[in-house]
Amino acid sequence: MVDATPGILTSLNTGSIDGGAGERVLIDYKEALMDYKVAELPVMQFFADPMTTDTGGDIDITFAKPSMAMEQIDEGNTPQYQHTKMRSERVAVKEWGIAVGVTRRMIEDSRFNEVEMALNEARRAVDRHLTQHVVKVIFGNDAADATLGTIAITASTAESAITNFSSNPQGGFFGTGATFDGRLDDYANQGLTALQACNSYNAATSAGTSSFALTDIAGAISRMSKLGYNASHLFMSPSHYENMLKMTDFVTAFTTAMGTNGSIQTQGNLMPTAPEDNPFSSMLSTGGLVGSLYGLQVIVNPYVPSDRIGIFDLSTKPMAYVERRPLTVEEANPGFGIVGSYMSMRYGLKIVRPEAGQIIIS
Repeated sequence: MVDATPGILTSLNTGSIDGGAGERVLIDYKEALMDYKVAELPVMQFFADPMTTDTGGDIDITFAKPSMAMEQIDEGNTPQYQHTKMRSERVAVKEWGIAVGVTRRMIEDSRFNEVEMALNEARRAVDRHLTQHVVKVIFGNDAADATLGTIAITASTAESAITNFSSNPQGGFFGTGATFDGRLDDYANQGLTALQACNSYNAATSAGTSSFALTDIAGAISRMSKLGYNASHLFMSPSHYENMLKMTDFVTAFTTAMGTNGSIQTQGNLMPTAPEDNPFSSMLSTGGLVGSLYGLQVIVNPYVPSDRIGIFDLSTKPMAYVERRPLTVEEANPGFGIVGSYMSMRYGLKIVRPEAGQIIIS
């Protein structure tokens, strides 16, 4: 007589005291592939005015500057003729690409859909690249990036270094020493001294890693107001957020009177996440917007540098993003699809409204 021997790697073979082999389940990883969690920061939605163009090469964007003034004239005389002043910003467009290493053997022999996995990861790589590019330009990195063509910007970086577009073609916000001869424009009743003091990069008043002080936020709001902008958003890293949570001024919950589908919420402190109620619904459903401080919408994201926080008036986008050609597949071997092919795109970006941002560096 032959006794049946149950499989040792099935959930049917239970009873082991120590939960050994009898408690294990054999899993086919073909059916258990899971994507890693993707951190996102919708940088184009927040910071850029996207535009497309049919012309090749670099793109010039022109801004009008305050240039005319009324004058009193005597009877029979004519006023002096005045002309307009312009400021031009050139957005350098470059080509970027990624080659996906998928071979015919991989497609034929793999238990997985190699093409789908490779294309999904390539798409994420493009998203990561654009996010990191925008973040380094917007926040001013603490070290130069030769690949992206950015320079290190600190609280003492001069305006002349930021506007030296031969070494820093993507620009930045206002550095120290900005004058009316450059990007700084006269505004309202603010004098030359007040406007020149509105540097965009300022050191935090409190010492320590990821330091956070309310006086820094108030100072940034004041400097932006003198330039005619009203701060609307506050971006910070998770380490800054930890320090901010220790302050009593931070409002972590939204009001209960937020509308949802035209009605009024009656229970819970909820922010509407439906697309018809909130343009940031996709971000709200996955985190990011965590509350408000001094009327600023607080955004926490791991892409934000751990030594910097940013205050912006996002009713006016500070950056221009020019896409000459979207991401396309270039077939190196026609007829073989993704095998031996690569993807590329042509784009450029630059800070064109430096008045709309303030960076605090700890």
